[in-house]
Amino acid sequence: MVSRPSSDDSDPTAPLRPGDHSESAAPSAPVSSGDGAIAQPQLGLVGWLRWGWRQLTSMRTALVLLLLLAIAAIPGSIVPQRTADPNGVTQWRTDNPDLYPILDALQLFDVYSSVWFSAIYILLFVSLIGCVIPRTKHHWQALRARPPRTPARLSRLADHREAMLRLDEDEDAGAAATAAVDAAEQQLRRSGYRVERYDSARGASVSAERGYLRETGNLVFHASLVGVLISVGVGGGLTYTGQTVITEGETFVNSLGLGYNSFNPGRFVDTDSMPPYALTLDRFDVTYGPFSGDAAHGMAGDFAAHLTVGEPGQDPRDAEVRVNHPFEIEGDRVYLMGNGYAPSLTVRNAEGTVVFNESVPFLPQDNNMTSQGVVKIADGMPDQLGLVGFFYPTAATLANGAIGSAYGDLTNPLVTFWVYQGDLGIDDGTPRSVYTLDPTGMEQIAGNDSDVASLQLEPGQTVDLPNGLGTVTFQDERATGAEESVKRYVSLSIHRDVGAPFVLVFAILATLGLLAGLFVPRRRLWVKATPSAAAIHVEYAGLARGEDPAIRAAVADLSRTHLAGLGRDEVDPPATAGAAGAASGRPTRAPAPDVD
Repeated sequence: MVSRPSSDDSDPTAPLRPGDHSESAAPSAPVSSGDGAIAQPQLGLVGWLRWGWRQLTSMRTALVLLLLLAIAAIPGSIVPQRTADPNGVTQWRTDNPDLYPILDALQLFDVYSSVWFSAIYILLFVSLIGCVIPRTKHHWQALRARPPRTPARLSRLADHREAMLRLDEDEDAGAAATAAVDAAEQQLRRSGYRVERYDSARGASVSAERGYLRETGNLVFHASLVGVLISVGVGGGLTYTGQTVITEGETFVNSLGLGYNSFNPGRFVDTDSMPPYALTLDRFDVTYGPFSGDAAHGMAGDFAAHLTVGEPGQDPRDAEVRVNHPFEIEGDRVYLMGNGYAPSLTVRNAEGTVVFNESVPFLPQDNNMTSQGVVKIADGMPDQLGLVGFFYPTAATLANGAIGSAYGDLTNPLVTFWVYQGDLGIDDGTPRSVYTLDPTGMEQIAGNDSDVASLQLEPGQTVDLPNGLGTVTFQDERATGAEESVKRYVSLSIHRDVGAPFVLVFAILATLGLLAGLFVPRRRLWVKATPSAAAIHVEYAGLARGEDPAIRAAVADLSRTHLAGLGRDEVDPPATAGAAGAASGRPTRAPAPDVD
C-alpha cells in the first residue's frame, strides 16, 4: 500500500511513498480507529521474549558484552584479590579502613567470582552461542546450494567484459560456444571456484563462486571465542596455585596438609586427589658478580635449584629449576620464585634443654641479601619468647656505625637478634605469619631500645639470652659436611592450569578465522557464450559480495586467460559495458540482474 506526499495529495504525478508514513495520520489518532493510524502490534509475553532473545544474540550485543568484560576485569588488576593475594587484601584493609567496606560490598576483592562479572561472562557466552548456531546452519545450507543461475543480461553488471570470436568456415557455432564454456569451466575449477553449468537454446554459460571460507572464518572466530570462554571458565575451576619454601636438605610433599605454605584451588579441584610426588632440595646454586665496591657490584647472575624428584613406583631422578625455566611433573609446573638464606639456630633453656632447633628462612631486604627472620618459641621457657633476627652474608660496618651487608655471597656471615618476652598471640587460634612478629603485649629484653645490646653470632658461636633464660647457637653447617656455613632456601610456586592448552588452541583458531574473515574475498563470476552466424559472443562478468576492490582485475584476468587459451581471433572487440557506462555518466552497478 502506497500514498502520495501530504504536500500535494491531488497530484497524480507526485512520487509515492509508504502509506504507513508517520504523517499519514495524526499522532493522537486512536490505534483502533481504522482511519490509517499507525497500529502498534501487541507483542505479548512470547513476543517480548523473542525480541529480547534477538537483541541478546545480535553481533552488536556480543561486541558490547566483550568490551564490558574487558572493562570489568580492570579492577582485578588494580585491587588485590583474595584468591591470589590474601595478605594484600588484609594490608589494604589496614591501610584503608573507611574505603574497604564499600569496595568489599561491591565485590572488588573477588572480581572474577563476583555476581556482576559472572553475569557479563554468562551473557557473553549465551550471546555468542546464539550468534554462531543459526549462522552455522545457514552457512551449511549455502555450502550445499548450487551457484546461482547466469544473469540474462550480464552487460548490466559493472564488472563486465565481452568479445566476438571468429569462427572457421563450416564450423558449428553451437559446438564452438559449448567448447568455449567448457574451457572456462575447467579454468574456474582450477582457480578454486565452485561451478555450475546452465545451458539453454540461446547459448551455454557457467556460473562460479568462491569465498565461502570468509564466512567459515567468521564462524570459526566466534566459535573459538566460545571455546576460550569455556576453557577459561572450566579450566579455572580445575586450576590450583600453591607456594612452598624448601630449605636445603628438606623435602616438599604435594599434599595440601603437609607441604604448602599457601594454596589457592579452583572450585572443582579435589584436594584429596592431587598428583603424588615429592621434591627434595639438594642444593641451590647462585653466582654473584665480583666484589668491586661500586653500586653495581655483586649483582646476582644465574640461579639454579637442584632437586631430587620422588614418584610412586619410580626410581628417584634429578631435576633442575631455573628462573623462567619451570620443571614439569604430573601436569604441574614448578617455578622458581625466590631464594634466600636459612641460618640453622638452636635455642636452649636455662636447664640446657633444646626448645628450638630449625633452619629459619630469612627474607631478603635488599640486593646485598640483608635478610630478616623471626624465631617464635611458645613452650619450654618461663614465658613465650620471640626473636627478630637480621642476617648479613657479608657483614660490614656502615658509615653511620650500623651493621649492613656489603655483598650477597657468604663472605663474613653474621646474625643479630632483638629478643622479646611475653605473649606471642598464638594461643587464641588467630593465624599469625611465621615471618613477622607482633610485639604488642611483649617486653623487649635485648636490642633496639632495651638496656641490653643485640645478640650477635657468627657461625658456630653460642651466646647467652638475657635474664639467664638460656642460650642461642648459630650452627656452622660445614661441621655436617656442607659446603657453606649457612643453608640456602628456595621459594617455589606450583601451578596447575588445565585450561591453558585449550585457550592457546582456541586463540590460534580465532586468529586464523579472523584473518580469513578479513582477507578472503567473496565473489561470483560468469562466463557466457552465445553462437551467431559467423562468430560467438563471449561475455565475462563478476559480482562482489561486500567490499572486493580486486573484482575488476579478477574479471579482466579471467577474460584474458580464457581468450588466450581459445586461440581465436576477435571480430571488432566491443568496449566493455563498465567503461561505456562510466563514459556516459550512467551508474555502473545495476540492481540484481535477471537470469535465464
